[in-house]
Amino acid sequence: QVQLVESGGGLVQPGGSLRLTCAASGSILSPYAMGWYRQAPGKERELVAGVTSRGRTDYAHSVKDRFTISRDNAKNTASLQMNSLKPEDTAVYYCNAHGYDWEQWGQGTQVTVSS
Repeated sequence: QVQLVESGGGLVQPGGSLRLTCAASGSILSPYAMGWYRQAPGKERELVAGVTSRGRTDYAHSVKDRFTISRDNAKNTASLQMNSLKPEDTAVYYCNAHGYDWEQWGQGTQVTVSS
């Protein structure tokens, strides 16, 4: 069983920055990818950014050039640096990790961008 614990959400003004971190623990079978999804009220959950075990990254068009995902394989962590935040970035952000035959989600952390 894999557990994911997220941290770093909160309230920030438009144009501000936040850093989310996800720590994985338990019976982790490598290789595995990690990613961040978000879900705003009334909307479907969407992929924000993902990173493979080899460091290949992928971003949603709406966050490209503003968000940066990174991971530390030795510590089993993934971070999402969010800059130039906009009100439309407000959502619950979920960490995801998945391997060949397993997948796990974090509990979610709220990010609110408002003045």
